[in-house]
Amino acid sequence: MIEQLLQAILEQLQEPRADLEKNLRALLSEMITRMDLVSQEEFLRQQTALLNAQKNIANLLVEIETLTEKVALLESPAAP
Repeated sequence: MIEQLLQAILEQLQEPRADLEKNLRALLSEMITRMDLVSQEEFLRQQTALLNAQKNIANLLVEIETLTEKVALLESPAAP
């Protein structure tokens, strides 16, 4: 009889734990869904695109500087 009572008490203790675990899993799943995360693959693809864009911008800045210098030379009065 004591064994049955002990078993019943243990079963009662397990139910809230299982409910708590179920609720926590649902809550965490919902929070992760709301975070609008991207996959590692997508992150790496975007990182590569950004690095390429930065290189292109750096090249364009050098080209602008070169063209600006050429324009300045053309606009300056010719030396005798």
